[in-house]
Amino acid sequence: MLKSFKEKEEIKLDQLTRKIIHLQHCKGIGWKAIYLLLKQDSDLKNLYHYPPEYFSRTLALSPAQSIAVIEQLKDATLYSLPETYKDYGISAIPIYSSSYPSLLKNLPQPPWVLYAAGNCSLLKQERKLAIVGARKADEYGRKAIQLLMPELIENNYIIVSGLAKGADAFAHEAALAEGGGTIAVIAGGFHHLYPRENLPLARKIVRSGLIVSEFPPNIQPKKWHFPARNRIISGLSLGTVVVQAGKQSGSLITAYCALEQGREVFCVPGRMDDPLSEGTNELIGEGAKLVQKAADILSEIKGE
Repeated sequence: MLKSFKEKEEIKLDQLTRKIIHLQHCKGIGWKAIYLLLKQDSDLKNLYHYPPEYFSRTLALSPAQSIAVIEQLKDATLYSLPETYKDYGISAIPIYSSSYPSLLKNLPQPPWVLYAAGNCSLLKQERKLAIVGARKADEYGRKAIQLLMPELIENNYIIVSGLAKGADAFAHEAALAEGGGTIAVIAGGFHHLYPRENLPLARKIVRSGLIVSEFPPNIQPKKWHFPARNRIISGLSLGTVVVQAGKQSGSLITAYCALEQGREVFCVPGRMDDPLSEGTNELIGEGAKLVQKAADILSEIKGE
């Protein structure tokens, strides 16, 4: 699917990163398990020589589960996956890489590895702003984003969003139209981009922007991946702008993630009788900064 995505920056793959990636592809191994293994052996030097008892003791696995993990660690196909991903133009950026965004390291469970396709140098730029909103965002939402975008791009902000339908797509498209950079954070892996209708937009983003995921490319998106994705969107950014959001909108999760992370939250107000304004207007009532022009955003975070 991504063979036309050309890697813009070579990210060197060291042995520790390869081992972490291998672990991520083992069933029964999650973020905490990798943490516990690294705590015991920071270089995972002996990963391929641990006996079943080691996994049972360190990860509280049953003997059968430990044996299953060892069998997966013997799988040469899993070990060589990084080369396969590279063929698709996908880089693996570990948490200890200089290319890994420093803001993400402040999260309670930062991704061990970011999988990225496109211009990885965008991750190093400090001025990043998230713009999110309803999947059913209408022409009002599109126009609001288009009005804000020129000044944001002029001030060198990279626009971060989630490649979803509606407001996310509007944000990516407007940033590209202004000649700016944009980062799309996806749920699931690159081989299962969702929604499928945004695949042309994804290809366009990779040519001058970046797509990232904390999930390996072969992972299909699951329901819980989307709120997990939202914490990455806000975690990458100095602030989050919400444009049109209903009462149960997923973009509200992104806003509350931003608040928990100590980041700024901004909202474009909407009509009182519009269901797509319920979430944004409620956030404004709770103290989010009301946005009527780009200067309302820049005045709060330009000094960062």
